[in-house]
Amino acid sequence: MTLSPYSVLRLKPKIKSRGIRHGFPWVYDNEVVTDRRTKSLDPGSIAILEDSERVPLAVVAVNPTSRIFARVLERDPTVQIDQDWITAQLKRALAMRERLYDEPYYRLVHAEADRLPGVVIDRFGDICVIQPNAAWAERLLPQLTAALIEVTGVTTVLKNASGRARGLEGLDDVSTVLAGQAPDAALPVPMNGATYMADLTGGQKTGLFYDQRPNHAFAASLAQGGEVLDVFSHVGGFSLAALAAGAKHALAVDGSQPALDLAVKGADHMGQGAQFDTRKGDAFDVLTALAEEGAQFDVVICDPPAFAPSKKALDAGLRAYERIARLAALLVRDGGYLGLCSCSHAADMSKFRTASIRGIGRAGRTGALIHTGQAGPDHPQHTHLSESGYLKALFFRL
Repeated sequence: MTLSPYSVLRLKPKIKSRGIRHGFPWVYDNEVVTDRRTKSLDPGSIAILEDSERVPLAVVAVNPTSRIFARVLERDPTVQIDQDWITAQLKRALAMRERLYDEPYYRLVHAEADRLPGVVIDRFGDICVIQPNAAWAERLLPQLTAALIEVTGVTTVLKNASGRARGLEGLDDVSTVLAGQAPDAALPVPMNGATYMADLTGGQKTGLFYDQRPNHAFAASLAQGGEVLDVFSHVGGFSLAALAAGAKHALAVDGSQPALDLAVKGADHMGQGAQFDTRKGDAFDVLTALAEEGAQFDVVICDPPAFAPSKKALDAGLRAYERIARLAALLVRDGGYLGLCSCSHAADMSKFRTASIRGIGRAGRTGALIHTGQAGPDHPQHTHLSESGYLKALFFRL
């Protein structure tokens, strides 16, 4: 029998192994025996997880500085975690995306659900942007980069180090070029018939939010011939899709002027700059001002950042979602449509729906819920992690 090259991590006697055996991907710091040996393991090192009876359960990536002490990489404890293993996971992820999409613009890897825990990879044609949000991925970044180039044939790989997740893992916030050359301008990205300009080095997260693709498409189907208000628009997510589907006019609202400038470039690229306007400002203030101006729209979409990023922020976040719904509902014409979105994993669908309906009612409006949306299939949900089902979209006819 060949001895494993990896250290051993053991569950405490009272911790049941059933969750890991059935697919739960995390082991918390209060569930493992933390002696001097385990505490000395380097963040990102690989270990064999055993139950309290010393029966091997899985190969895991360890981070003693994180609340998530270990992440399951393979349930087969004999597997070696190397570049070949990473290549196999990337091939599996790519096969599904190539079945789903005609062009290479999508989320290629969505962390645990794609069997690469903590790793996010978005693809923009010949460029991939990696967010290595777990210590093991940071440690094996050269192998991950090489495997990514081998599997996809991309010529440029960028590392994006922004976001709260890396801080929780004790990782740096330094973004860099891992292979090739960073683009010197925003890239045009086709999606739902629209063109989005993605800033891969200076924009939010990886440069573009692919997760809303199906919700953009549904909202666009409601917008033909109508006037559209897109609040928290970023680079024009809902508004540009609406214009591509035949909306008469779209107004994008965001607090970031650079994001709005990219939205304008997208509309111009589509030849629809004359039908597109922007308004910079705090969303709550702009919604209030538009109501005072007597503005009305056929479709209003609000896609805010996470108002409830944690359980501690849940109550305040739900109040913010209710307020957004109230202000936005006032701007929808009779018979028009209101789309409300949340990317807060702490606010589940039931709580978000309740807050939204309460806000609509407080605006003196009544409506029917006509569609419920979630992230696209390139953002698969891990069946044991409710956090991976973070995106929610509700569409009402008022």
